[in-house]
Amino acid sequence: MGRMAQNRFSRGAGPSQRQLRVGELIRRTLADVLLRGDVHDDALKQFSVTVGEVKCSADLGVATAFVSPLGGKGGDEMLKALRRNTGELRHLISRGMTLKVTPELRFQLDTTFDRLDETRRMFADEVVQRDIAKPDDGPQGD
Repeated sequence: MGRMAQNRFSRGAGPSQRQLRVGELIRRTLADVLLRGDVHDDALKQFSVTVGEVKCSADLGVATAFVSPLGGKGGDEMLKALRRNTGELRHLISRGMTLKVTPELRFQLDTTFDRLDETRRMFADEVVQRDIAKPDDGPQGD
């Protein structure tokens, strides 16, 4: 793969402004479509889906939506329903956007809240609290 064809994230740089704008547009449009229940799948309609973030590839050909079910239960079933309806969701999203080509949609469970809970538990641990409260023994600056 040539240097120009590499994904922007693989070189350590963050996403471009265009990637961020398109990702946010897709996130809002997808959330609206799911909220209205426009998809013709009763299994998907049983979930209240939270769309936390959408990340687009550098060429805007792929959009990965990070989703979670409201209440946190049934994530695997929700993902199966979303993936089963990817074509219809992509079509519905394309109607609400002005892009020439709508990116391929991919879905992943959003684990942001799980990581936040783990971080809170870690900081609540008495050993960590003791370490935080300890004065810094390093060299003192001016």
